[in-house]
Amino acid sequence: MNNPTPEAGVQPGDFVHRFVPGQAVESAPVLLLLHGTGGSEDDLLGLGHLLAPGASLLAPRGKVLENGMPRFFRRLSEGVFDHDDLVRRSHELAAWVRVAARAYRFDVRNVIAVGYSNGANIAASLLLLAPGLLRGAVLFRAMLPFLPETPPDLAGTAVYLAAGKHDPLVPVQQVEALAGLLEQSKAEVTLRWSENGHRLTPEEPEAARRWLDELKRIAKA
Repeated sequence: MNNPTPEAGVQPGDFVHRFVPGQAVESAPVLLLLHGTGGSEDDLLGLGHLLAPGASLLAPRGKVLENGMPRFFRRLSEGVFDHDDLVRRSHELAAWVRVAARAYRFDVRNVIAVGYSNGANIAASLLLLAPGLLRGAVLFRAMLPFLPETPPDLAGTAVYLAAGKHDPLVPVQQVEALAGLLEQSKAEVTLRWSENGHRLTPEEPEAARRWLDELKRIAKA
């Protein structure tokens, strides 16, 4: 008997979500939009349109509730993640993205995650646990979700990290550890610091947009 695939039994409706079809712009990616704590499937749609005009947008809502606020995985305290739940939820989300690709008929090989805070952390976890799922990632205020026993092979995966030097929730050392691990895993990493805290400055999405434009230009070359 064949073993079931990770997607067996997974349905598009397993996550409350929004899917916004793109405009079939050549080389436009599909953006997987992952909100922060307390957010929803609608939170990052505007950011997605700004980052990649014409791209399709796939935005799930996190299933975990913390004091009524949606998240993508549990944490034990501020900055301390429930590792087992993080791993389980990451695999669940990866399987759901593959199923959504079939349901909405987009190329799963052209998915770029865009995450903020909690959403950025589970996107980083997807990179580590499901290498090859994401073509790239834009991570706003991410930290190292966990340290894998063996670094994954992320050759050909591009990652943009936007971090605040004065972020009270994400220590500088955690950002540097994530960037270092991704580089060790052969990802193409761009780390951009701002003189800011956990909230984004207006300039940061624009800088990420330029990075994505360059990524698309390279893909077409």
